[in-house]
Amino acid sequence: MIIFTDKCNVFTLSFKIMKKEIVDILVIGAGPSGSVSSAYLNKNGINVKVVEKSKFPRYQIGESLIPRCMDNFEEAGLLEALKLQDYQVKSGARFIRGEKDKGVFDFGKKHGEGWDWTWQVPRDHFDNVLITEAQKQGVQVDFETEVIDIQFNGTDSITTVKNAQGELKEIEAKFVIDSSGYGRVVASKLGLEAPSQLAEHGSIFTQIKDVRRPEGSEGTLITFEVLAPEVWFWYIPFSNGNTSVGFVGPMEWINSFEGSTTAIFEEMLKKATHYYDQFKDLPLLFEPYKVENIAKNVTKLYGDGFVLTGNSAEFLDPIFSSGVSFATESGILAAKLALKQAQGEDVDWQVDFVDYIKKGVDVFTSYVKEWYNGNLQEIIFHDKENVEIKKQICAVLAGYVWDNTNPFVKKHNRLIRNVAQLVAMEKTMDPADS
Repeated sequence: MIIFTDKCNVFTLSFKIMKKEIVDILVIGAGPSGSVSSAYLNKNGINVKVVEKSKFPRYQIGESLIPRCMDNFEEAGLLEALKLQDYQVKSGARFIRGEKDKGVFDFGKKHGEGWDWTWQVPRDHFDNVLITEAQKQGVQVDFETEVIDIQFNGTDSITTVKNAQGELKEIEAKFVIDSSGYGRVVASKLGLEAPSQLAEHGSIFTQIKDVRRPEGSEGTLITFEVLAPEVWFWYIPFSNGNTSVGFVGPMEWINSFEGSTTAIFEEMLKKATHYYDQFKDLPLLFEPYKVENIAKNVTKLYGDGFVLTGNSAEFLDPIFSSGVSFATESGILAAKLALKQAQGEDVDWQVDFVDYIKKGVDVFTSYVKEWYNGNLQEIIFHDKENVEIKKQICAVLAGYVWDNTNPFVKKHNRLIRNVAQLVAMEKTMDPADS
């Protein structure tokens, strides 16, 4: 407290000195990307701090994982804690179109090496297990702490944060990993937002207590039901008896429904003929969320003193469940490179991070585009299945999108289209196949 006086009055000015903290690396966001990056850095001797705007556990979409992320959890030292949780095992995925057309992919029958299973998870519980395990290993985490400002001076930075009590603190760091997900903290602060290269789709989703769940694989296998070329319904069952259900489609289709999100969801559910009887008249566990223009993008992934990972960088359409995989892939890679940089080694962020991540993003982007233009759907639902092609596509769906021994990775920008044209020619020659 400081007191100023003059001949007539006494003035009192009271203020709080802002707290300061110094760390090697600041991670923004405690989701999967922030958890793996902070855990990896911590076990390699880096003084790392995580700030998270939310209070955990908190609801989050993206409940279907793909096998590639298991490599990242293992490398970060978080896999064993996840194995103790009894999550629903995901050994493949199914696509349905109409009454008879079914495309079932078994991750155990894919091209190349790699994990042949993963999980379907309620993200509130899953994310909390990840960050709690990171804390047990020594990572310091400030929850309910919002980033107010970031100032960079070369690679050094000062980040101003505010906690739930309104207290401010400055965190000095040598490097910042932005894993803030949809919050996109650094991208918004530095004006790095960019239009997505994908079509504008939206989604409406919720969870239901799945009291009519069928026995066996029918009740546990993640399924995508195609309702129209660009409209689909997801079914993601959890081991706790709840099931995530949602619709994705063009914004024009989403906005053609009127009323509350509950009324809209219930009307949409009538169109999911394979699952309608299973879920009709069951109460929703929460008011459905509506998300517009799902895909996101940025102008650059790194700069002096920072790197963007996971959804804070780019988020693709959810049709192939790639969100958590890219989050953990970019998170663990960012941590490795930041560690090298902290140890005085030269890091080429463009080559070692951007080019690598973009290669995987480009593969999945091709698959998303070819799904919505119908080419990939024609291959998946073709009655005359080609076993080798299916194995190669399955490896991509499992997240192994950096494996150039797979023709459907190496030639992703044209091979799907070429095979789809061959399928169309076969159908023309054999009308019974149509």
